[in-house]
Amino acid sequence: MLATSFYYYGFVVGTLLLPTSIAGLLSGSIPMFTLLGAALFLPEERPTKQMALGFAGIVLTARPWQGDTGLSLTGVLWMLAGSLSIGASFVYTRRFLSRLKLPPLALATWQTGIAVITLSVLIDFEGITNLATNSQALWGTVFGLGMLGTGTAFLIYYYIIETLGSVRAAVATYIALFVAVVIGAIIGENITSLEVVALLLIIGGVLLIQTSRIRQSNPI
Repeated sequence: MLATSFYYYGFVVGTLLLPTSIAGLLSGSIPMFTLLGAALFLPEERPTKQMALGFAGIVLTARPWQGDTGLSLTGVLWMLAGSLSIGASFVYTRRFLSRLKLPPLALATWQTGIAVITLSVLIDFEGITNLATNSQALWGTVFGLGMLGTGTAFLIYYYIIETLGSVRAAVATYIALFVAVVIGAIIGENITSLEVVALLLIIGGVLLIQTSRIRQSNPI
């Protein structure tokens, strides 16, 4: 429910109701919710000041001040609810699942399997057969969203939580914005110097967090 069903539903609804820039910024709140959850429930993990670089990069990438002024409050709340849900799942996994030493494949299988059941009960599937009329949409859904965006992504998700902890693992959500900008450049979108600076901040924040972790694990 936390890492798949509610998270995906919240982001889909929020993205439909908001400008892309605002939705992108709100999705960047995932690590913030993870930090809050870790502070409350994982005393061994604490936020690091390097994470501020990643958050600054998100703000520059999203540039909400250039978006529409009339925002859908419903869309904002759905995006925040989705971010809270996936952020909480990082902390939940670290506290209750990582210690069980279950294989990432087993965890990902159970997670997505249960999500199929819950979504099948709650979601209206009217019009779903339209996917079959467009081969690109169909195979993009199966391979892009299913095998890569969900299956493979959650295998990595459980591995990095066990290896890095929930707080540092949540930083991986910053990379999605980086990937989005790179793909935009490939397909011909205009990438400004502001976006380059934002990407450098995001990458720099991730590298500094990793460097900090290595130093803590191997003190001189």
